[in-house]
Amino acid sequence: MGRFVHLHLHTEYSLLDGANRIKDLIKRVKELGMDSVAISDHGVMYGVVDFYKEAKKQGIKPIIGCEVYTAARSRLDKVSGIDSNSGHLLLLAKDNIGYKNLMKIVSIGFTEGFYYKPRIDMEVLRAYHKGIIATTACIGGDIPSLILEGKLEKAEELLLEYKEIFQEDFYIELQDHGLIEQKRANQKLIEFGRKHGIGLLATNDAHYLRKEDALAHEILLCIQTGKNINDEDRMQFHGPEFYVKSPKEMQELFRSLPEALENTWKIADKCNVEL
Repeated sequence: MGRFVHLHLHTEYSLLDGANRIKDLIKRVKELGMDSVAISDHGVMYGVVDFYKEAKKQGIKPIIGCEVYTAARSRLDKVSGIDSNSGHLLLLAKDNIGYKNLMKIVSIGFTEGFYYKPRIDMEVLRAYHKGIIATTACIGGDIPSLILEGKLEKAEELLLEYKEIFQEDFYIELQDHGLIEQKRANQKLIEFGRKHGIGLLATNDAHYLRKEDALAHEILLCIQTGKNINDEDRMQFHGPEFYVKSPKEMQELFRSLPEALENTWKIADKCNVEL
């Protein structure tokens, strides 16, 4: 069985969105034969210390990250209907400098950028990028979203801007939960990666522990959005694939892109935060 590391993962601290309880998560990661795992909650780092301590206790390497929200324009712009939609960007701390910078980025999201959600922008990333690895995130990320909207030129421009900021620590993230939109975005993302020499990265947007937890997670989302499980127009994750998959499952999913799997543990080896 080859090596794989989950670098995009939401714990119970992604409130009413992540259903991975930290103790159970670390235990499961160990059961599946993995030696490292990341925390990347939505816009917050509240779970980091609990996660770090539990991982160390169970002999798993903790990788500290956050899936931050990006402002549509500047973090300081707060106009209804224009600035209420935010994108995603995955950030992982390589070292203690990166950890401090990540805390700064997340804090600024709240103190300066908060509008519906804690948001950051390019100015913040340029100021505090040192020691941080960035990825394009899920299809809610700015670059995949632009691709799906058919704005390919704009997507490529943004990609190159991120590459300029993060240099070799910027990766193109690929996910496959069986969604048509992901397949469409991935096709162009891979093309961009090959064209500009940007590393590919395979992840699974893990919001719950096991496949059979999908319904419980749907109910959690209903609580968050004030909807009933029978409401057709409610926010939902399509399909039961957003769980902590085994290395074998991930290798099967990305068998045509071995380098995207390899980059998961290469990044894990790069990340060494000591609290």
